[in-house]
Amino acid sequence: MINMSQITKVYNTGNVAFEALRGIDLDVADNEYIAIVGPSGSGKSTLMNLMGCLDTPSSGKYELEGHRVDALTANQLAEIRNTKVGFVFQAFNLLPYASAYENVELPLLFAGMRARERRMRVMELLNRVGLGDKIANKPTEMSGGEMQRTAIARALANRPKLILADEPTGNLDTKSGAEIIRIFDELWETGHTVIVITHDINIANHCKRVIKLKDGMIFNGIGARVN
Repeated sequence: MINMSQITKVYNTGNVAFEALRGIDLDVADNEYIAIVGPSGSGKSTLMNLMGCLDTPSSGKYELEGHRVDALTANQLAEIRNTKVGFVFQAFNLLPYASAYENVELPLLFAGMRARERRMRVMELLNRVGLGDKIANKPTEMSGGEMQRTAIARALANRPKLILADEPTGNLDTKSGAEIIRIFDELWETGHTVIVITHDINIANHCKRVIKLKDGMIFNGIGARVN
């Protein structure tokens, strides 16, 4: 699914250049379940942003499902984000004044899906994450776990094969975090590729492969358990 070769990312701030990623080589097969771990500043979020086409590398080659994406236009990258990648963030990133239904419906509106099909898809997704009775609730009326489940339903709206999650349990209690990981397990079991950034060693060891980042480089991408 993913092939990265000698990927770098450099941020220029005034006269200072910061090299966030330094020559990343990484292959991710279809239907892998991967944790990306490393200290703050190691490049984890930068790597995920590149994987999800939220940003472009400074140099190197990136192929997603066999197609070069490192030199695409902004509109082409937006199309990939809306159809091929589902994002789940620590802060949920839900529209605060929209209901659970409206938050999940949004990507379908952008995709141009007809109203009847949208209704069916939104209800299918909310039921899938156990929120079929919360369709009218706004984020302020939901628990952290319910907000994250809404965010997962939204991420799945356009049936992406790749799910990218950045510290998805970071704002949740232990029970809610376990519910989110159970949903990720189910997604992996039904054929999705799931990649999770986490500081939680227990979550990392729950995944099937662990990639360690340090100073913008892969320290160990073999997939052994984190000790």
